[in-house]
Amino acid sequence: MSVLSGVSEFFGLDIGTTAVRLVQLHNSGKNKALVKYAYVPLDSTIAMSDSPGDLQKLAAAIKDLIDQANVVTKNVAVGLPSQRVFTTVVDIDKLSEGEIAKTITYQADSLIPTPLAESKIDWAVLGDSPKDKNKVEVLLTSVTNEFVESRLDMLESIGLNVIAFEPDHMALARAVIPFNTTAPQMVVDIGNRATDLVVSVNGAPHLARAIPTGSEAIIRSATQTLNIDEKQATQFVNKFGLNKDKLEGQIYNAIVGTIDILVTEMEKSIKFFQAKYPGAKIERIIMTGGASALPEFPLYVANKFGLNVEIGNAWRNVSFPANRQNELLAASNHFGVAAGLAEREE
Repeated sequence: MSVLSGVSEFFGLDIGTTAVRLVQLHNSGKNKALVKYAYVPLDSTIAMSDSPGDLQKLAAAIKDLIDQANVVTKNVAVGLPSQRVFTTVVDIDKLSEGEIAKTITYQADSLIPTPLAESKIDWAVLGDSPKDKNKVEVLLTSVTNEFVESRLDMLESIGLNVIAFEPDHMALARAVIPFNTTAPQMVVDIGNRATDLVVSVNGAPHLARAIPTGSEAIIRSATQTLNIDEKQATQFVNKFGLNKDKLEGQIYNAIVGTIDILVTEMEKSIKFFQAKYPGAKIERIIMTGGASALPEFPLYVANKFGLNVEIGNAWRNVSFPANRQNELLAASNHFGVAAGLAEREE
């Protein structure tokens, strides 16, 4: 799942549930400049489907996007939706890289949920285990061959050369966490149908989860509780969010239960992380994705945990002309994964 060495130009491609997004950067060391970004809306039934007909429609949408954006390079780094990827951190004896690879292969059946023969595995050593100095912590990710191969075939059918597949949450963390930050950061990306949650230390994920609650569920709460249609619910939720003073708190009361499902999962993850790494304290929570912009939502989270909460900036580590700042910040909530993929080092 890693980049081929020597590839100088490529773009990041995020195949989301409601849109396909791309970002291309001019890569020169740590200073990466924005070349282009673009998106095309997508029917969510197509994005989640593995049927040949829907994969063809997806391929056509991606081709249209690339043509519209006038991207010339065929090299692409592609995000893998977190719901399709299994991620865990395991302790393994301190060994050479080759021996660690063998150990992972031997123990794969107990480490990953799908049979080894049907899975692609990637791993990286994070450092010494906090529990046992004779072991190292290894970040392990796996995805089924079937899913990766169907994505690969689909992308190759429109002439693309896939240089890397990477889980969305890893790409996202790379984009929104400042370079050279060593303190633990929690990134919460609220998508349409699911929320990605990752705790990153020293630029590497130490905890990653996909929670099956997203902005769709928040809108649904308002629709059902207030007995209004989806369009009106969306307008009300986006306008008033968790503001208790507007509309006599009706929107707040309608959605706070669903918001608290997410907050409870964040709390569980923080407790799990702190128990595993007692000496490490999460420095801040970075929220991104559509629902992170809901009024009072970041403040609600900040008050809940007593932590700094900020809205993620997909372009934090990217240079761009000053006169494009407003336009880019308006789009930032939706481009974290694509930007992070484009920021990959060769």
